Amino acid sequence: MSETETKYVAGEILSAPPLAFAGAIEGPAVEKIAELAREASKPEILFIPSQGLGRGLPEKVPVLWDRHAQVVIPLVSHVLAARPPLERSGTATVTTLASFIDLVNRHKDEGSVVFSKSEWPKPKLTAVIDYHDTKNTARLGKHRIVYPFPVTDEFNTWIEGDNKPMDQVKFAAFIEEHAGELASPFDGEKIEFEARFKTRFADPNELIDLSHSLEVFEGAQVKQGVRLQTGERQVIFNTEHTNAAGEKLDIPGLFIVSVAPFLAGDSPVEPVRIIARIRYRIAGGGISWSYQLYRWQDVLRERIQLDLSRVGKDTALPVFEGEPEMAA
Repeated sequence: MSETETKYVAGEILSAPPLAFAGAIEGPAVEKIAELAREASKPEILFIPSQGLGRGLPEKVPVLWDRHAQVVIPLVSHVLAARPPLERSGTATVTTLASFIDLVNRHKDEGSVVFSKSEWPKPKLTAVIDYHDTKNTARLGKHRIVYPFPVTDEFNTWIEGDNKPMDQVKFAAFIEEHAGELASPFDGEKIEFEARFKTRFADPNELIDLSHSLEVFEGAQVKQGVRLQTGERQVIFNTEHTNAAGEKLDIPGLFIVSVAPFLAGDSPVEPVRIIARIRYRIAGGGISWSYQLYRWQDVLRERIQLDLSRVGKDTALPVFEGEPEMAA
């Protein structure tokens, strides 16, 4: 029997040489086997196809397969729990004051405020819903509602034509076309402004008559213009181009423009009243006409301040003239 063979006596092992692999499972090998065992029991993320299971699902749904426990662990609820809360942000733009008030009341909280910019040409109201609150808690100011005071076509037309010369025919046509935006002066307006400008107001009918008279005198030569003690100015047209005295036309110096500055939507239209002066210039036998709106920016600013006061009352929020310090 060789030394490499095992000897048995009565069923017992009498002698045996050391096995060749006995020491191979010690040291690094043991750790490697343990590492493989851990890897084999580690949970694994799997993707389950969801086609045909219903509308609105992604193509694949992730799950966690626990090899040790042999169970599937849903992951969607864990992912959603880690998502940060939604942040209210963005700017809504409305076209009527009533819509501005309603939307502010829908979103406001204890820190909301309203800012007003009343200067022409871009007046606006800005509600900052997430403004810094009264406890000095800083907030982003990213959620806003803006009302840009949409200007009516009628008001814009009067502003664009302010103090711009027109020939006689064009001025007459302008007065007649906008007759519906003219108004008679109040007694208080007559007392204040007739004394200030040393001239008199014309009511709408007189202005219409004036426009018709100017059409009649189209192309006539202007001889002279004088101011009467009654506050009227008298322009003399020589219709025969001779030495004749010509036709006299009395020109009032003031009139009232009554026009809604901003779109009102379903609300009643609220016009503003602006004093307008009639101006003319005689040169070379011809005449050019214009009107001059008196302090119309002040009138517009007063209207915006009234609207701002209404917003403060109807929303119970603090209102400020100016703009917020943070960008939208």
